[in-house]
Amino acid sequence: MAGAGLRAAARRWLLCGGHGGPRAASSSPSCPGCGPPGPGAHCPGVPRSAPAQAPTSGADLSAHLWARYQDMRRLVHDLLPPEVCSLLNPAAIYANNEISLRDVEVYGFDYDYTLAQYADALHPEIFSTARDILIEHYKYPEGIRKYDYNPSFAIRGLHYDIQKSLLMKIDAFHYVQLGTAYRGLQPVPDEEVIELYGGTQHIPLYQMSGFYGKGPSIKQFMDIFSLPEMALLSCVVDYFLGHSLEFDQAHLYKDVTDAIRDVHVKGLMYQWIEQDMEKYILRGDETFAVLSRLVAHGKQLFLITNSPFSFVDKGMRHMVGPDWRQLFDVVIVQADKPSFFTDRRKPFRKLDEKGSLQWDRITRLEKGKIYRQGNLFDFLRLTEWRGPRVLYFGDHLYSDLADLMLRHGWRTGAIIPELEREIRIINTEQYMHSLTWQQALTGLLERMQDAESRQVLAAWMKERQELRCITKALFNAQFGSIFRTFHNPTYFSRRLVRFSDLYMASLSCLLNYRVDFTFYPRRTPLQHEAPLWMDQLCTGCMKTPFLGDMAHIR
Repeated sequence: MAGAGLRAAARRWLLCGGHGGPRAASSSPSCPGCGPPGPGAHCPGVPRSAPAQAPTSGADLSAHLWARYQDMRRLVHDLLPPEVCSLLNPAAIYANNEISLRDVEVYGFDYDYTLAQYADALHPEIFSTARDILIEHYKYPEGIRKYDYNPSFAIRGLHYDIQKSLLMKIDAFHYVQLGTAYRGLQPVPDEEVIELYGGTQHIPLYQMSGFYGKGPSIKQFMDIFSLPEMALLSCVVDYFLGHSLEFDQAHLYKDVTDAIRDVHVKGLMYQWIEQDMEKYILRGDETFAVLSRLVAHGKQLFLITNSPFSFVDKGMRHMVGPDWRQLFDVVIVQADKPSFFTDRRKPFRKLDEKGSLQWDRITRLEKGKIYRQGNLFDFLRLTEWRGPRVLYFGDHLYSDLADLMLRHGWRTGAIIPELEREIRIINTEQYMHSLTWQQALTGLLERMQDAESRQVLAAWMKERQELRCITKALFNAQFGSIFRTFHNPTYFSRRLVRFSDLYMASLSCLLNYRVDFTFYPRRTPLQHEAPLWMDQLCTGCMKTPFLGDMAHIR
C-alpha cells in the first residue's frame, strides 16, 4: 500500500516523537500497546535517547500540543497516497467464517432479493399504496396523502420503539447512537433520548428485539421491504404530531404495519412486478449464469420461498427460461418462513401444473415438481441434506438464515444489496481521509488526555465529533452506515456476523470465484492484539516500524 518514502516518513515520525527531534517526555501515565511506565520502562519500537525537556508554562504546553497535532496531520497526509483508495471490491464475497465451496454439495436459495433482485422503483409503489390504504380503509386523515416516499430517509436494521414512537439506530452493545433518533421526521435531541431511557443510551436486553427481531415494545426492521414501511410510519407520526392530534402509539404502529402487509397479502406487489419485469427485476441474466454454472459442476439446487408459485414461476421464466424447474432438485413455495424451520406440524402439499393443490401424501420430493408449505424436519428426512455440505442464501438474517445456522449447522450466505454502495463510499478519498484523520485524532486525545491544556483537548474533541458526523453523513444524513455506529458495529452487523458465513451484494458475486474456492476471513485484530492502528502512530509505540510490511493485514 505504501512505498519506501512512506515507510521512511513513518519511521522518522516514530523515532523522533512526531516532530523531528528527540522524543518528548510522555504526557500520559501509560503508553497504549506498551503498558504502564516503570523503572527503566521503554517502548520497544523506539531507540533509547535522552528525554526532551517537558514544557513548563501553559502557553508552552499548548504550543507543544498543537505542534504534535500538526505533525500528525502531515503524517496522515503522507500515509494516504491516491492509490490507497479503491482498495475494496464491491463485487467481492466477504467471509465471517472459513468455508470451502469444495465441501458444498447442495445450494439452497430464497427468491425475493436473492434469486430475484428488485429495483428501488418498487419502494415508492409500496409506500403510496399502503398510504392510500390507511386513508381509505383505516380512515386516517386525508392530509397524509401529501407525503411522498423519501428513499434517502431510512436505512435497514433500525429499531422502532413502539411506545415512544422512536426510530433509531442501535449498536452491537445495545446503545442508541446519539444523533440518530427520530420521532416522525424530526430528530430527537440527545438529552431527551437519554432521559426517555432513564438517564442512559443503553436499551436493556429484555426490551430489545428477540430472536426474530421482535421484542415486547421494540421492533427491528431487517428486510429490504421494510424501507417503505419505516418511511410511512415516520410520515404518519409526523402528521399527527404536526397537527397536535392525540393518538395511541401501538394502534398507529399496528395500522401502518397492517397496511404494508395488505400490499403483500393482496398480491399488489406481485402484480406490479409481473406487469413490468424489465423495470423491476435486476440481474436476471446473472442469476441464470450462477444457477447454470452450479448445475454444470454437479451441484444440487433447491428453492425455499414464501412467495406464491405463480409469481415465482413468471419471474424465473423471465430470468432463466421456461425450463427453469429442471435446474432445481426441490422447489418449495409459500413456505411460511421462519416457522418453516421450527414448526413440525405442517405437511408438504404438491401443486399441479396449474398451481392447484393435490391431496397425495408426500413420501419423497421429486425434481421438477412444486411443493407448498411443509417444514424443515420433513425436508431433512426426505432429502438427507444435512450439515455443512448445504449452503443456503437469503436476504433476511432472521427469517432466512438464523435457524439454519444455529439449529441445523447449514452454511449460510447473506445477500446485502446495500453493501455495493457502502463499499463505493468507503473507497472514496473523502471517506478515507476523514476516517484516518479521525482515528489519528482519537489517538492524540488518548495519549494527551492528562495534559493541563483543557482548551486544546476540548478543541480536538469538538473536531473529532464533527469528523464523525461528516463520515456518518456520507452514507445517510439521518442514520449513517448500516454497518457502523461511529466506531462500533451496528446491531445489524452483529447479527450479520452471527448468522452468516458469507455475505455479498448480490448472488452474481459467485461468478467471480471458482466453485471449489475457499474463503478465509481476515484476522481482524482484537483491541489487545492490533498490529497497526492509525491512532498508535501518535504514541510512538509501534513495535513494527515498517508500514509497508503490514499492508497485507486488514
